[in-house]
Amino acid sequence: MGISKVSGVITRKSTSLVALSALVLFIVFTATVLPIQSEKAREQSGESSPDMSFLITVDELYAIAESYGQDGRNAYVLARFTFDLVWPIVYTLFLTSSISWLFSKSFDNDSSLQNANLVPVIGLALDYLENISASIVMLRYPMRTPLMDILAVLFTPMKWVFVGGSFIVVLIGIVKYGMTRVMGIHPFKL
Repeated sequence: MGISKVSGVITRKSTSLVALSALVLFIVFTATVLPIQSEKAREQSGESSPDMSFLITVDELYAIAESYGQDGRNAYVLARFTFDLVWPIVYTLFLTSSISWLFSKSFDNDSSLQNANLVPVIGLALDYLENISASIVMLRYPMRTPLMDILAVLFTPMKWVFVGGSFIVVLIGIVKYGMTRVMGIHPFKL
């Protein structure tokens, strides 16, 4: 299945009800589950987390692994395969449905910008790849894990670019939707 077809399927599934439900789920999850998980992570692993930094070096990754201790490393890995399996799905559902709904209402159906709803999906994939590679490093510590350690530090900023970029895409969709649908202004045709 091609990129445009995948994007089209997501757009067709992103009805007003789906987009609104995903927004509510995102808000509820962010307001309730996320703070609890953040506090739990701080208690078990300390203040620093490799996946919360934009840029991290391999040496910093191993320094964090050392500072966690065995219990902290175990807690880190457990969180990556429990909470961090669900959270990316929640934010990706919100982002993809929001972008799909907004762009379907604001841009021509044949516009290549309709494929922007795949930006969060790339962020989701990078988040999972980051979690897997960093978890392997944590599980094998104190042994060095060449390649996995490099991948972990590469996937982290890439994830943030795509996830953060997705929120920017949502804002672009909101502005374009507001200009075309609410105010009747057509500032550009893409």
